[in-house]
Amino acid sequence: MTLPVMPNSGSFDDSKVRVLERILREAQRTGALTNVPVSEIITHSKWFADAIPKSARKAVDLGSGAGVPGLIVALSCPQLHLVLVDRRVGRTDTLVRAIHALDIADRVTVRCAEINEMTKDSAWAKHFDVAMSRGLGPPIETLNLSRDLVKPGGVIIVSEPPPDSSSRWNSQQVLALGLEGPVRFGAVAMFHVKHLGPENGEFTAS
Repeated sequence: MTLPVMPNSGSFDDSKVRVLERILREAQRTGALTNVPVSEIITHSKWFADAIPKSARKAVDLGSGAGVPGLIVALSCPQLHLVLVDRRVGRTDTLVRAIHALDIADRVTVRCAEINEMTKDSAWAKHFDVAMSRGLGPPIETLNLSRDLVKPGGVIIVSEPPPDSSSRWNSQQVLALGLEGPVRFGAVAMFHVKHLGPENGEFTAS
C-alpha cells in the first residue's frame, strides 16, 4: 500500500547543509558510506523524516553507521530526541563528532551497543515512538528487533527496494509480530506497532 506523503521534514539551515555534506563525503572517503551522490543520500533519508508521525518525540536509528538516515532526520525533525545506535566504536566515535559539528548534541545522543542487548534492557525496551533503519539483516529480524524497542502505538520505518520490486514481507509473520503494514512512503515502508492484545502481552513470529 502506498500513500501520498505530506512533508514532515523542514528545510535545512544552509550552514548545516554544508557541514552535513562534509560529514557524508568524509564517510564515503573512509568507506563507511556508499559512493553515491551525497544529494541522493540526503533525499533518500528525507523519506524517513516524512514518514515519522508529527506526534513522535523519541526515535532511534538502528545500525546508524555513518549517520544515515539519523543525522538527516535529526535536522529535518527538530521536535525529535534521537538516539543513533551502532555496535562499532569507531563509527560511534565519528557520530559523536558529527552531532557536535551539527550543533544537535542537545537532542541527539549516540550509543555503542548491540541492538539485541538493548531490547533486553528495561531502559530501552518499548521506549521509542519510532525505530528506523536502512536494514539490519533479514526483513523479519529487522522488524523483530525494532518492534521490541517501540512503544505500542509507535511505528517502525525501514528502507525499501524500488517500488516495482516484489514484496519482501510475509503478511502472516508481520501480523504475528503484532504489526500492521507495510504502508509505503516513497523509498521507505512504515509498520504500526499494535497495542498489546494477546493474553500474555507478547507477539512472536516463527
